[in-house]
Amino acid sequence: MRAISHPNRRQVVAGLAACVAAPWARAQAWPAKPIRLIVPFAPGGGTDTFARPLAAKLSTQLGQQVLIDNRAGAGGTVGADAAAKAAADGYTFLVGAVHHTVAVTAYRRLGYDLQKDLTPITGIAYVPDVLVVNNEVPARTLQEFIAWCKANPGKVNFGSSGNGTTRHLIGEVFNARTGMAMAHIPYKGSGPAMTALLGGEIQLIFEGLGSAASHIRAGKVRALAVTSPRRPEAFADIPTTAEAGLPGFESLSWYGLWAPAAVPAAINARLRSEVARAFEAPEMKSIWHQQGAETGGEASEQFARFVSAEIDKWGKAVRAVQLVMD
Repeated sequence: MRAISHPNRRQVVAGLAACVAAPWARAQAWPAKPIRLIVPFAPGGGTDTFARPLAAKLSTQLGQQVLIDNRAGAGGTVGADAAAKAAADGYTFLVGAVHHTVAVTAYRRLGYDLQKDLTPITGIAYVPDVLVVNNEVPARTLQEFIAWCKANPGKVNFGSSGNGTTRHLIGEVFNARTGMAMAHIPYKGSGPAMTALLGGEIQLIFEGLGSAASHIRAGKVRALAVTSPRRPEAFADIPTTAEAGLPGFESLSWYGLWAPAAVPAAINARLRSEVARAFEAPEMKSIWHQQGAETGGEASEQFARFVSAEIDKWGKAVRAVQLVMD
């Protein structure tokens, strides 16, 4: 009978060390080719506004191009579905948003599970929402706008970045809170919704302050209130919803990075550290500050807990206004 040979202690230790070191070695070798960031909305919206400068900065840091792939549709769920089903090789990631935590409850059927098919990596930006109106609207304050809407039933439309998004939900909550009946007009992202507002197709949108900032500063739209507890430093002239007579009506837009679930943890950790490093750069801090936003880059575990809490919070709001999407 043939003798069975056993590895000696040194061989076992060496083998275990190699197993432990292998993922980190792959992370250090990564990236070896361009990286794709799926932005699940049209160009010009809040997600796109923050994804592009971050992608440019990461391209420099990583020595590989970081490319934006806009995949708009169904309130951001088309792009999220594409990311969830992408190859888990560390070269496709999702730049998602608060909208995806709303979709968990708002949509009857999704082709992916946000908490199982995608892994949260880190936050990118945290920014208040702002209520902006077309310049043809005569109201100069939030209370004047509410009164004007009630005096013009059936004539006021609000736009959003898509059915089942946070912007859609906030508008419906606003209707319920104020006793108004604005009609909802969905678009394939915040960019097209803002274009519709500028063109007079709609009278109002709730928008992330980041993507609305340039239009507000240029006087192309009128900001009536921000939905944050305090006024953003860069927009100190815009009152909060509480100051404007609607206490307790608050919302926050945020954007973050996810990976397909099977991407090696070491690669996700490397990307998270590179994002945090990017936000140490003064030029990045300046871009975010000018848009009234706070930077992300926090630990993946912290971001995951935040996402879970957002799913619970928005789920309650969805059920309260009975917002159900097919």
